[in-house]
Amino acid sequence: MPRRFGRRLGTWLGIAAMVGLAPLWAAEPPQRDTGRGDRMIANYFRVETQKLQEACLTDALNSADWSSKREEYRRQLLEMLGLDPLPPRTDLQATVTGRVEHEEFFVERLHFQSRPGLYVTANLYLPRNLQGRAPAVLYVCGHGASKKDGVSFGNKVSYQHHGAWFARHGYVCLTIDTLQMGEIEGIHHGTYRYKMWWWLNRGYTPAGVEAWNCVRALDYLQTRPEVDSERLGVTGRSGGGAYSWWIAAIDERIKAAVPVAGITDLQNHVVDGCVEGHCDCMYMVNTYRWDYPLVAALVAPRPLLLSNTDRDGIFPLDGVVRTYEKTRHIYDLYKAGDKLGLHLTAGPHRDTQELQTGAFLWFNRHLKNDADPINKPAVKFFEPEQLKVFEQLPQDQRNTEIHESFVPAAEPAQVPADAAAWESMRDAWRTALLEKSFRAWPAETCSLDAARALTADREGLHLEAWDFTTQAAIRLRLYLIQRSGLDKADAAVLNVLDDQAWHEFLAALRPAFEPELASESLPPADEAAFGRIAETLRNSSRVLAYVAPRGAGPTAWDQSEKKQTQHQRRFYLLGQTLDGMRVWDVRRAIQALRSLECVGGIPLSLESKRTAAAVALYAALFEPTIARLDLRDLPRTHRDGPYLLNVQRYLDMPQAVAMAAENSDVVIHQSDAAGWEYPGAVVKQLKWDAQRLQLRQPD
Repeated sequence: MPRRFGRRLGTWLGIAAMVGLAPLWAAEPPQRDTGRGDRMIANYFRVETQKLQEACLTDALNSADWSSKREEYRRQLLEMLGLDPLPPRTDLQATVTGRVEHEEFFVERLHFQSRPGLYVTANLYLPRNLQGRAPAVLYVCGHGASKKDGVSFGNKVSYQHHGAWFARHGYVCLTIDTLQMGEIEGIHHGTYRYKMWWWLNRGYTPAGVEAWNCVRALDYLQTRPEVDSERLGVTGRSGGGAYSWWIAAIDERIKAAVPVAGITDLQNHVVDGCVEGHCDCMYMVNTYRWDYPLVAALVAPRPLLLSNTDRDGIFPLDGVVRTYEKTRHIYDLYKAGDKLGLHLTAGPHRDTQELQTGAFLWFNRHLKNDADPINKPAVKFFEPEQLKVFEQLPQDQRNTEIHESFVPAAEPAQVPADAAAWESMRDAWRTALLEKSFRAWPAETCSLDAARALTADREGLHLEAWDFTTQAAIRLRLYLIQRSGLDKADAAVLNVLDDQAWHEFLAALRPAFEPELASESLPPADEAAFGRIAETLRNSSRVLAYVAPRGAGPTAWDQSEKKQTQHQRRFYLLGQTLDGMRVWDVRRAIQALRSLECVGGIPLSLESKRTAAAVALYAALFEPTIARLDLRDLPRTHRDGPYLLNVQRYLDMPQAVAMAAENSDVVIHQSDAAGWEYPGAVVKQLKWDAQRLQLRQPD
């Protein structure tokens, strides 16, 4: 595109401000009927989940197929847990702080550091009069808080009866606290409760911390003279059930595993809504878009028992059975069907004796070659205070802030020395974005199926709207405004709208086009804004276009805080983020706009505000010949949004701006230039046209 078109677009700076699309509201926006959005997003989640469900384990046609892929799958799982590469195995600094006695066994109170400052508090159950080395079971706890007067004793206290049973039957059992509800209370609820959506940018999940703590717990068990390192098992219930299958999948030192009430499939989590009952420790960052039977399959051919009740509301029976059936296919490839079991008992989501008995029998069979019946129940023997490890919590603990450092962010980018260095950096970032952040974009682009939805001429302006398909189950509306009678425009501006901007758009158009917008919940008319639109367009050959990506404007869904949170979590279970798929929506809107005869090959610019400005920025990186970007209140870092899977492991917003400035004029409207030094330095170093990056005061 000739550069003069970019200059001409520069004279149209601030179109949204010129036409009055600035904050208008003194009152709350009007209430909306979200039925369209609710139906659309529910259907979308069904369609996307079914894709992953149907693809899961279908490439394992025989044992050779599976063997050729197995190690790569394990590497992918480690990456999705934030463990690729594995952290250094630093000194555990294991410390025994006390001992509790029972006539059949004793318990050591201890702690170790899985990473410097990341403390794991634990109880080690040891049989008395042990002859030789014994099999050992790692018991990982679910969410069973034990606190008095604000002091946490760790959830190991709630699950002490399991360790006691193992010790009374000749096992060594190490019961470890989890990050949340341990003696040092970390966080599992970053996205569930605390709006720490930046966890997604970093590729962080507390499931990774729990998995790593389990790896180091096995390291510790192997240092103990009482333990037979060739006979290690793992079990746990609820959250502990999930951690059981993480460690069994990634560490082959585990010779038998029993995840109890901690494993089901994406259909239960995403479509049936079980995600709403689970915190973040239950999920890997699903970069490679797995359904969960693939995790269980990585345990094969080692003994694995899936144990559950028949009325568990957060691990429903149908999903457990589907997971078992898919996993059984892999065990059959190994001719090891007898090593996979499904144990079902009656009851809700509760730690019952019936469930415990199944786990005990499984370990007896596979770690001790013992088929005798169980004749002792699992019993709690100790008061919480007796099992507490620390008298005072260590000052150097990092548990409470481990989410800040567990998965490292990318180092600040260096200014490239020359064009070749820049191209290498740019291409690496682009590849990372496509493979790690936007992997869920459709591999095969469906038809836009653009259809005119309305048209009207009033007061010298022409309004029309086009519906188009962005991907299966997602259909959006693109609005165009121009002067009446305009045959061929000479430039177009696509405004990407968030909810606030959508309401401003409706207010500005209502004075002339209320009948055409009657299907929307209309705010009060803004006559002044409409007047500015009319004045801008009546004497020009421009087209102003507007689109609200999914979940904003006309496709907004349930606005309650709970639904907004849980829908965003559903996206990341599918290997997506809402913002990442909104980038796709903007790309498709650009394609739809260019497909219209009135626009054709004319210069196209993008304009947006706030987080939506960053969505537009990323769309421009993957669509050719965007002449100009006008970005208002653009977040300076992804920590403030938008939230894109894994993005900060590779780059941050300044690098994205530099990438856009290579091909488009980028105008950032903000009160100060802080944060944009890097793209400015790139433009200067590579001697790009100074117009490529402009920093301007807000209008």
